[in-house]
Amino acid sequence: MKLNKLRVLVIGYGSIGQKHCKILKKFTPNITVLSKKKRINFKRIKNVNQIVKLNPDYIVISCETSKHYYYLNYIERHISKKIILVEKPIMEKFRRINLTNNQYYVGYNLRFHPVILFLKKNLKNKKINYVNINATSYLPNWRKNIKYEDSSSALKKKGGGLILDLSHELDYINWIFGKISLIYSYNNKISNLKINTDDFLLLFGKLRKKIKLNLCMNFFSRLKKREIIIEGKDFSLKADIIKNNLQYFSKKNKKISWPKFDINQTYINQHKNILRQNFRNLCKASEAINTLKLIDQIKRKRKLR
Repeated sequence: MKLNKLRVLVIGYGSIGQKHCKILKKFTPNITVLSKKKRINFKRIKNVNQIVKLNPDYIVISCETSKHYYYLNYIERHISKKIILVEKPIMEKFRRINLTNNQYYVGYNLRFHPVILFLKKNLKNKKINYVNINATSYLPNWRKNIKYEDSSSALKKKGGGLILDLSHELDYINWIFGKISLIYSYNNKISNLKINTDDFLLLFGKLRKKIKLNLCMNFFSRLKKREIIIEGKDFSLKADIIKNNLQYFSKKNKKISWPKFDINQTYINQHKNILRQNFRNLCKASEAINTLKLIDQIKRKRKLR
């Protein structure tokens, strides 16, 4: 089917739903939004039962995480042979779900960041001893159109929390280095933010070939950081996802950078690959469900007293 004939449905019209609509209208004019909001610059449906009649070719689920499970089940029961992109995480907690009637992918868009793609391609045959990842940000600065304490990230009932919102890190670690085997984790709320979700994670684990992993994340720090440090045989590497650069230290030191790259391009490239049916770098539903299993395991681990 030609792109300008493609029928797209976006479920949810919050900040991320609006982002998807803005990107997708570059490819097709046939965009419909499922939302209760009235001020929408696209065709709108209000009821989930209207999806079957609409018969979209491509569906983007970008509503609150706590509603993902409901829509996935509905789509699986009533629609087949379509492409579905679910915003990450695929659900707010691990649940068994049968997803076989459509092609399901999950929006871990950092897989389309040049730093992540570089590491995926160039570390395959490297001897690695240690991976250290730090991701810090300040939740009140995330969105300008809503008070942070009212956002889905701040509320358990909406499927929010640090470990779910920043599960990008868990996804790309598994994608690049292999399955995380958990040794110890501490996941809790330790700041004075007005939220009822977790805001801190400290994790120690092992990856394939006995690689040691240290991951530290929070969203109460005013120091914005998203860094990956890798110590390998005869080399050290520091990658910065925010600054779009990578420094490689060995006998010949070098720096690689993508100065003009904008994070929004990861969302564009994600949609481009789906619409061109190039699914190689997409996160499959099964991978995202395994990430949820790991998150559940992390949450069950004993906390420090």
